[in-house]
Amino acid sequence: MITALFLAFAELSAPPLRRIVGLCLALAVSSFALLWLGIAAVLAHDIHAGWWPLHWLTQLLAAGGVLGLSWLFFPAILTLIMGFFLPRVAAEVEALDYPDNLAPRRISVMESVTITLRLMMLMLALNLLALPIYVLVPGMNFFVFLGLNGYLFGRQYFEVVALRRLDLAGTRAMRQRFGGRVFAGGVVIAGLFAVPFVNLVAPVIATAFMVHLHARLAQRAPEALAA
Repeated sequence: MITALFLAFAELSAPPLRRIVGLCLALAVSSFALLWLGIAAVLAHDIHAGWWPLHWLTQLLAAGGVLGLSWLFFPAILTLIMGFFLPRVAAEVEALDYPDNLAPRRISVMESVTITLRLMMLMLALNLLALPIYVLVPGMNFFVFLGLNGYLFGRQYFEVVALRRLDLAGTRAMRQRFGGRVFAGGVVIAGLFAVPFVNLVAPVIATAFMVHLHARLAQRAPEALAA
């Protein structure tokens, strides 16, 4: 898994992926700014306190809340926006490192959009439910974030890659067979989204990482791809 992660980082400098990396950076900055402004608009309440230190403290806590919520929902929003480009990332990585692979199956736009939207809505809903833990249980909140989003990101990025080779039923069967490794890969991806600056290109790294992880799992279960 560590080798797969190192290979994924190395892919960022590959010429076929440079344009996608640049696009990801632009979309990441734009989506975070819009998300920040949107949450700020929702939480904006100009509280006037007679005692100026209380007013200053209230404004400071509000700003921290806006930044924290933006950071929390940023991975789901960016993955949703980049969802249309992730199959292209997978194709470029396969062309670079697995040129002998058979041609992938065609994935309809509706199938891709349906899977992406379903998982992203689930991610937003579960993170909203976990919000009290994130806010009220410091120390544990980071591990809850990694565990919850590790499961969701593992599922999301594995399906982006596996559906190029398998139908939906075969993809789910393979994901269940290697559930522990897919979950561990998702935790790695969730960790990428938690690292400043790395999170700006995390969807590209995550997709490349999952391509390499899927290739190793397919070697252990070649009958899955032959089914």
